[in-house]
Amino acid sequence: MSGLADHINELKAAEAFTKQSVIFDQLYAGDSIIEYKRQRVREHILKNATPGCYMLELNCGTGEDALYFAKRGYNIHATDISPGMLGVFRKKLDNAEHVGTISIEECSFTDLDHLNNKKQFDYIYSNFGGLNCTGELDNVLQSLNRLVKPGGIITLVIVSKFCLWETLLFFKGRFKTAFRRFFSRNGRKAHVEGVYFKCWYYSPSFVKKNLAPNFESIGTEALCAIVPPSYFENFAFRHPRLYEILKKQENKLKNKWPWKYMGDYFIASFRKIN
Repeated sequence: MSGLADHINELKAAEAFTKQSVIFDQLYAGDSIIEYKRQRVREHILKNATPGCYMLELNCGTGEDALYFAKRGYNIHATDISPGMLGVFRKKLDNAEHVGTISIEECSFTDLDHLNNKKQFDYIYSNFGGLNCTGELDNVLQSLNRLVKPGGIITLVIVSKFCLWETLLFFKGRFKTAFRRFFSRNGRKAHVEGVYFKCWYYSPSFVKKNLAPNFESIGTEALCAIVPPSYFENFAFRHPRLYEILKKQENKLKNKWPWKYMGDYFIASFRKIN
């Protein structure tokens, strides 16, 4: 995808999520599987982060993760391209109590060379597939090197190229959905609040390749490989006992082969070595 086309696509994504920003938190409040996903990502980051460190968040949305970490004493510089999302975040920030500091900047992850905050960070993270909204993720990954201190860590949560649950929809005759990730080299259309934009699917090996040679992998986990993706509506409500069993199995197998490559998302962390 050309740089101009990718930029236009980003603007469309920003428009879509700005429209959704006023209802975004309500859409996902109380969803057991989304709460499970957030818990998993936060536990993964807390396991790798040093107390009180300085973090850069990419595609922060309405600030749920930034506020969570700031309440635990971390210092966050939160970025997003959607002015609507950042507007909701700023309103929350006015009423929030936290120990760490939070600063907010409207900036795309494809334009980090123009980030106003020029410091190097101890930790960079991006949650829930925001990075899938670019067809130039290789350039984004390569731009992260200068922003991370030696020994610093990156954690990225990305929608994967293979999802076991989605592929199993083949047996329900939903062929288009079952194989949409396999035939998505030029991106797939997403539709949010009446706005269309493209998303791309990526693999852990793609991320690892484009962070080399400056970063080493320190862990990859599947997210929603055994637990169903959150768009399997009301699964946890309709099947509570089965849901608890699946959670236990995923928590046990999340970083084991082949499960770590079968999730709706993958969580991948890297440490800077150069």
